[in-house]
Amino acid sequence: MRFSSPLPRRALLPFVAAVALLATGGTAATAADACGSIITAPLAPPVPADDPCPSTDPVVCRIRVLPMDEKVEAQRTRIRYHDLLEAMHRTEADMREAGASDEEIARELVDMRNQAKEITRAGMTPEEVRVLEERNMAKYGNPLGPTADQLYLKYGSWQKVTDASMRTSYAVDRELALEYRPCPV
Repeated sequence: MRFSSPLPRRALLPFVAAVALLATGGTAATAADACGSIITAPLAPPVPADDPCPSTDPVVCRIRVLPMDEKVEAQRTRIRYHDLLEAMHRTEADMREAGASDEEIARELVDMRNQAKEITRAGMTPEEVRVLEERNMAKYGNPLGPTADQLYLKYGSWQKVTDASMRTSYAVDRELALEYRPCPV
């Protein structure tokens, strides 16, 4: 079947991406066993820019109005970000096995998270990066987000800093029809 307009094909992209990512290649894994980025539903169609945003997160509000092709790209970028979080989990396990202190691990993971943000933002539009950086500047005084020392002051322990460095925004993930589940290491 041929479409006369590119719009229907663009609307199918989230579905095709979901099928491709959920394919198990013949393994016996179930949805409950899945880890990493999980596509939970098709991406929602864009809403008008003047539609009131139910979220207080400006990133979520920005995602809601993106054209479908840009939403698909934003979802792909978020999946790459989740992959980087997986690398952080493996780094934590490796460092613990090597005898690193909680502080050493926390500082390394905060640095990795900031590097991950830079890597994923390289694939974003200047407007998307601006929104993220403005939010972080207002909240942390740093365009990439909190430093290890700021997180230590907030949480009071290096283990809690480690945990915080590997969290992802549930609201942003949900807006991009994703769920992040850390894989066992």
